[in-house]
Amino acid sequence: MDKENSRNRDNIRKILRGFITQSFLPQAGLKSFSDADSFLENGIIDSTGILELLEFIEDKFQIKVEDEEIIPDNLDSLANLTTFVSRKLANAG
Repeated sequence: MDKENSRNRDNIRKILRGFITQSFLPQAGLKSFSDADSFLENGIIDSTGILELLEFIEDKFQIKVEDEEIIPDNLDSLANLTTFVSRKLANAG
């Protein structure tokens, strides 16, 4: 991974972390979470929250998340989500 891709990935992670922290942590009663924490298992985001997260991703990054892409491997942690969004952006470019 070159420096620009690494910087873009870090920026994506920061944007996603900020949204999740602001939108979901207060309701979950949590102060923080790690990149690898499962959103669903740790009560960070529920199934309704996933829809809100998808809407944010599509609006913010101008990508379309297909129904078959709505799986835990893509969406159930900050690490997975960052990889997914980075891959979608690279494929769109």
